[in-house]
Amino acid sequence: MSSKKDEIRETTPSQLQKEQQQATNKALIQTRDDIRKSINEAKREIPRYTEAINEYQEQTMQATREIAENYIDSQKEIINSLQSAWAPFVENYSRNVNRVFHPGRVSEVYANAAGNYADNLVTVTRLANNVIFGNVEAFNTSMQQAKDNAKELSRIAVNTVRTFEQTSREAARVTS
Repeated sequence: MSSKKDEIRETTPSQLQKEQQQATNKALIQTRDDIRKSINEAKREIPRYTEAINEYQEQTMQATREIAENYIDSQKEIINSLQSAWAPFVENYSRNVNRVFHPGRVSEVYANAAGNYADNLVTVTRLANNVIFGNVEAFNTSMQQAKDNAKELSRIAVNTVRTFEQTSREAARVTS
């Protein structure tokens, strides 16, 4: 019966190289399988991420709508209060000086300013969403470039090792 030491001695360099290559291949295949499993798990999460983004957008739009409506309602109350408070003064002044400051005109200008503010708020929200999606698109482009670059770097590494292998074999042949 042979001992462990005898088994190691009986292993030829060719057999050892083959075993190492098989072990390496097995480890790389396992790693590839693990990566595939991880990617599949991440893919299963995509609907949850999509739902979260949709919820975020809906909440943002709802909040924007509520902010704009609250702002418009408060401005309406302010205009009504100002009209009733200033109406006698402005009417008296308008009659005597200029019709430009009529309470209706002041209220109209103020209401237009409030409406513009609300419109700008909605526009800013839309722009923020566009920025978010632009960043998502930029990230996707970056990931594609990273994938392409990694593939090219892997190709270069394989070619370098093949060249090294060929050169080593030629050098071994020349020296033997």
